[in-house]
Amino acid sequence: MESGEGVDRPGGPGGPDGPGLRFGCASFNQDSTSLAVGTKTGYRLFSVTMVEKLDCIHESETPDVYIVERLFSSSLVVVVSAAMPRRMNVYHFKKGTEICNYSYSNNILAVRLNRQRLVVCLEESIYIHNIKDMKLLKTLLNTPSNPSGLCALSINHSNSYLAYPGSATIGEIVVYDANNLSTVTMIPAHDSPLAALTFNASGTKLASASERGTVIRVFSIPEGLRLFEFRRGMKRYVSISSLSFSPDGQFLCASSNTETVHIFKLEQLGPSGEDEAATWTAYMGKMFSAASSYLPAQVSGMMSQDRAFATVHLLASGQRNVCTLAMIQKLPRLLVASADGQLFIYNVDPQDGGECMLAHTHRLFGVDEGRGEGAECDGSEVTRPPHTFPSYAATVALPATGPVTATLTGYSEDGGAKKGEIIPEHEFAAGPVCLDDENEFPPINWCHGGTAAGQGRRS
Repeated sequence: MESGEGVDRPGGPGGPDGPGLRFGCASFNQDSTSLAVGTKTGYRLFSVTMVEKLDCIHESETPDVYIVERLFSSSLVVVVSAAMPRRMNVYHFKKGTEICNYSYSNNILAVRLNRQRLVVCLEESIYIHNIKDMKLLKTLLNTPSNPSGLCALSINHSNSYLAYPGSATIGEIVVYDANNLSTVTMIPAHDSPLAALTFNASGTKLASASERGTVIRVFSIPEGLRLFEFRRGMKRYVSISSLSFSPDGQFLCASSNTETVHIFKLEQLGPSGEDEAATWTAYMGKMFSAASSYLPAQVSGMMSQDRAFATVHLLASGQRNVCTLAMIQKLPRLLVASADGQLFIYNVDPQDGGECMLAHTHRLFGVDEGRGEGAECDGSEVTRPPHTFPSYAATVALPATGPVTATLTGYSEDGGAKKGEIIPEHEFAAGPVCLDDENEFPPINWCHGGTAAGQGRRS
């Protein structure tokens, strides 16, 4: 799932502190087995593979974290702090070492990961790195103004598609092939600016919502054809904070600043339509379709849209949250992490839908950031702030040879470095680094240090 929607970023660049807000960010990893949360005093990684038990697997005292992203079940975690909002730090959290860091020309608004690419989104540019050695492959400059850092990266590294806004005024989506470094298509998705984007697990579908928040659309990838259209609500505009497909791509959940989380079912009708002919809803749908040529476009479109298959009513409204659909203990669940520091796990009936039942509530932080009641981390996992970490290259490079270092001249200031500035190229570690004990990620070589400018091709 495309998890990385922020949950209230009070500590983010330019973001004011809000009363009672505990999170700087919250994100589920790519397969929804882990939850990462960042606050003013640090960040935590939780395992979410059981309903009634929430394990804190790592804690760091890095202050004012507003982006934290974990790569699947690996030990790789990307962190951005409000103290240095232009710098991305990549850590091997189990070893407590910094793998590398990169600096950019402006504040980092979002980071997306899969096993092939690492994407960094700024307000008016996007950087695409090869995740296996962190080389900068492409810089997309002068992208439309994107102050929220909205973007989505397919978690399927074979279909490594990137989606981002193609306009600041209407809901156009640019679909970019991050493997072949070329634009695939432009999708005219909505009349108003985009608010949320997510790919399904296979990278064959893309869901989107606009700032109005009333309609959610699903498109085929890479063709960009509209497949489904769901109506979240009719009475009021809402701010959709996250979209997420189920692992099998059959369901799509959407959360907003209201108290309701919607789950939609992606049902593909047969060519003859026989599967739906017996239901009253289907009959009415066909009647509306037949009459649509006589009705205004806005009305006919509204009538043809599907309603939510299942819903969840949260205890509170008006606060941002992030949701995901996952299989936990062999059953489908809806997970909602809210800005007040709680994780709600609901049971989902894949056959009948309806109102989802609350299975368990977990408190992610105690009264004083986890040192009172709430989820506890093993003290041995607590690390020092990242600026005290030795670089990974320094810890594994052979003393006889040391890391390989080269320099090259920087390009223009708009690419992230002043003209003529000497920029260190990657300093590769002498040996491979295995980031995942469960073989979720292949052994790779890593760099330490660097600036995102002057390395790689530019658009």
